[in-house]
Amino acid sequence: MVRNKRFLAIIPARSGSKGIRDKNIKEMNGKPLMGYTIDACKKAGFFDDILVSTDSKIYQQIAIGLGAAAPFLRPPQLSGDQAASGDVILHALSEMKRLGKEYDYFMLLQPTSPLRNEEHILESVKLLFEKEADSVISVCPYDCMCYLSVTITETGEMKAPDSLKKQIRRQDAMSGCRINGAIYLASVPSYLKYGDFYSGKTYPYFMNPVDSIDIDDTSQFYLAKLILRDRADAVVN
Repeated sequence: MVRNKRFLAIIPARSGSKGIRDKNIKEMNGKPLMGYTIDACKKAGFFDDILVSTDSKIYQQIAIGLGAAAPFLRPPQLSGDQAASGDVILHALSEMKRLGKEYDYFMLLQPTSPLRNEEHILESVKLLFEKEADSVISVCPYDCMCYLSVTITETGEMKAPDSLKKQIRRQDAMSGCRINGAIYLASVPSYLKYGDFYSGKTYPYFMNPVDSIDIDDTSQFYLAKLILRDRADAVVN
């Protein structure tokens, strides 16, 4: 609870993963991947409930063992890779209400962002109250490398566009921010009214590209694993 407002952490962790088998519970430095997000929520210290939304009894047991709540399982229609995150959120809020628990705010925290920690979570909530926002979404900077795009013909030959022939400097290329998938924070009344994070008064919470790593494939998994291991070693030493 913060400022007498009740907060729910929603950690979506379905069992079906095509890129990496059982990605959300795959061990990373001796801990299931979802454990990093659960630990970050626990260290943040203000969530009234830390909920893991899953379709798997095995995931459910692991989540409970890691200190999260998992009082129900997702129905089959919310368990496939086509399931919309908005439907998962509404299902979680509905099920918790059925259990007698209602909240002023919720934060959707994907377990595939293990470098997002309690400091990021706390700072996003601080921003929410400072701006009197309906929602806060984490973003990170990106460099648009579109000017390096080429076309491969049917014969295997590479064709370069005029923009590449002009040899545009990297520092002159377009840059901006992108949603990194680490933090989605919203007022429950606002989300129920609009059905998304973007229609109300929305502010960006800025994160650096490293902490923004979102695991979708094996290379990203091992990169995050090495970074976390290096940071743990730095603390010990």
